[in-house]
Amino acid sequence: MVFALGITWILDGLEVTLAGSVAGALRDPESLALSPSQVGLANSAYLAGAVTGALFFGWLTDRWGRKRLFSVTLGLYLLATAGTAFAWDFPSLALMRFLTGAGIGGEYSAINSAIQELIPARRRGWTDLAINGSFWIGAAMASGATIVVLDPDLFAPDLGWRVSFFGGAIIGCVIIWLRRYIPESPRWLAVHGRPEEAHAIVSDIERRVAAEGHDLGPVPPSAVRVTPRVATSLAEVARTLLRTYPRRVVYGLTLMIAQAFFYNAIFFTYAMMLTDFYAVPVSGVGWYILPFAAGNVLGPLVLGRFFDSIGRRPMIVGTYAASGVLLLASGFAFRAGLLDATTQTLCWSATFFFASAAASSSYLTVAEAFPLEIRALAIALFYALGTGLGGVAAPWFFGVLIESGSRDQVLVGYALASVLMLGAALVAWRIGFDSERKSLEDVAKPLSWD
Repeated sequence: MVFALGITWILDGLEVTLAGSVAGALRDPESLALSPSQVGLANSAYLAGAVTGALFFGWLTDRWGRKRLFSVTLGLYLLATAGTAFAWDFPSLALMRFLTGAGIGGEYSAINSAIQELIPARRRGWTDLAINGSFWIGAAMASGATIVVLDPDLFAPDLGWRVSFFGGAIIGCVIIWLRRYIPESPRWLAVHGRPEEAHAIVSDIERRVAAEGHDLGPVPPSAVRVTPRVATSLAEVARTLLRTYPRRVVYGLTLMIAQAFFYNAIFFTYAMMLTDFYAVPVSGVGWYILPFAAGNVLGPLVLGRFFDSIGRRPMIVGTYAASGVLLLASGFAFRAGLLDATTQTLCWSATFFFASAAASSSYLTVAEAFPLEIRALAIALFYALGTGLGGVAAPWFFGVLIESGSRDQVLVGYALASVLMLGAALVAWRIGFDSERKSLEDVAKPLSWD
């Protein structure tokens, strides 16, 4: 189940890393001959698609269920990423990137809802961070692939990047088979008038656990009255967010906006940084992504357990603050000319060891903060607003700064990203809430409970 859920982030990591790694190839006169700002705009189109897809499919996820949407969004991703491989100019590339992002964005809502509703409370934080952190497994896969496909001795400049994107579609085909093993959320089934199906899923899980020799022990008695519903109106969604949980809305948006700008600004343009400022050949960019990806994978794995033990709030404060401080320090070192391609990559790796856990914790926070009936749409709304306000323009903005060739201007972008992360850490300290080792129903009472 964890692998089948985490594969979405592997795909996202694959797509985002490919987009960054092939930036030089897309600018090649023998390929699409794009400018740096056009490359950044195409990446922004991917993020805009992710925002649109998250909103639309998130709304459907709360109505149709988590499992059904898995197939719909994955199908869209497969078609669009394959279409990217056949783009012939900037508009066609931007359109395919938009549709690819829509598929991935739609998956976010369904997957994050399923993680929260299927994982035990005592391990929910670590599991959520680990699954979200699997993004960087895809990043490592993509970086390794680009070392081969962007080698001019093996592939022509206009062919290698196309092979990369088409490979993503092939990997996605395997996921369709894996997804059949993921059950529908018993919580969602119970609220939507299908308690018998929910009971059957839970009973099957209990049988398998008992067959492995585990003693489940007695369940404390509890009783609630549930009023089944088909859907939740948008008016009730708005009242719940703005009247019942306004502090959580501010908190979740702050975390999402900060990490979206931080990540998308740096990661979508790292290849241009390496090629333009450190003269790294396009075919060699992948080698620098491997240690960068390793830091991002290790962050959630190493730090994730502390989100369940030390607690959500202190860990969110710590990871956001550490990310901001480290990026700002590396920005000043870059401006002073103290770094080369290797040490720049090491600085990024250390920074994103903490930033990866911080970014994953923003999804964890939003997914835990609101009632089951609006969980998927809430995730979509926060992802859309966070990415829209903090992330969509970031690749284009940094692309323009890099295109200027000025280290001073690039430092301005680094400083802005750092201030946002430090500000988010302060907000977390002031209004964050504690949800570690608590049932979801204790964190946010379902709307259907009387």
